[in-house]
Amino acid sequence: MRFVIVTGMSGAGKSSALKMLEDIGYFCVDNLPTRLLCKFAELTLDKTANISNVALGIDIRSGASIDEFLDELKKVHDMGVKFEILFLNASNRILIKRYKETRRNHPLARSGRIEDGIEKEREAVNELKKYADYVIDTSQLLTRELKAEIDRIFVREEEYANFNVAAVSFGFKFGIPADVDLVFDVRFLPNPYYDLSLRPLTGNDGPIQEFVMKHEESRVFLEKLEDMLKFLIPNYIKEGKYNLVIGIGCTGGKHRSVTITNALAEKLKQLPYPVKVEHRDITR
Repeated sequence: MRFVIVTGMSGAGKSSALKMLEDIGYFCVDNLPTRLLCKFAELTLDKTANISNVALGIDIRSGASIDEFLDELKKVHDMGVKFEILFLNASNRILIKRYKETRRNHPLARSGRIEDGIEKEREAVNELKKYADYVIDTSQLLTRELKAEIDRIFVREEEYANFNVAAVSFGFKFGIPADVDLVFDVRFLPNPYYDLSLRPLTGNDGPIQEFVMKHEESRVFLEKLEDMLKFLIPNYIKEGKYNLVIGIGCTGGKHRSVTITNALAEKLKQLPYPVKVEHRDITR
């Protein structure tokens, strides 16, 4: 039996994760009061209850402090119940956007600003995140991509690295993406835009890829970028980082940046971390 506690930031996708776990056969309970955690764990020990896999959603809405929550988890552990913690996270910018789109109030900002509620909650749950078995940052994830991560962990039971990489191409003339951690400018590379036969194509097309990568500076840049990221990522993980967004920009975000982003993603896929690719401005 797997006993999963789903927690994390409000608005990061906990309810969606619980629904996905329910779809794969988990008995799910959302917003369980913290003080009922031990009582529920006792039920899982009762063979007559006929409960197989369980997922409980517990978060700031329960009203308990994180210290109380951790005390209850220790009691569950002492009972001999093995549990796993799935922590859902997202950037402040994305959380604010989601709250505004749904026109909901944050649980800790009933009569104040959403931003203040998010900051209070993040400060409260940071300690809990240290105990998580799995941390999924949903800032860059579509619903189907979150489902793929849930399936990978709880259906296929693959090893999970608790670190996600997103490689994003963009055009500088449209602005740098707000949530990137590292920005690389590839406008120094030869530009296929000036070849009228290549201009309508994108970096997803073979002729553009051949044009960009036939130049030595493109290959050397890619090699040095890969080497630097292989050094950086383990050190980011050591410092407690769970998500890395790499922005690669050219002038319009259609040719050079797309080509280099695709090539970099292929190299990073050799590492034991999920890699997502996004071409923000490819259709502009």
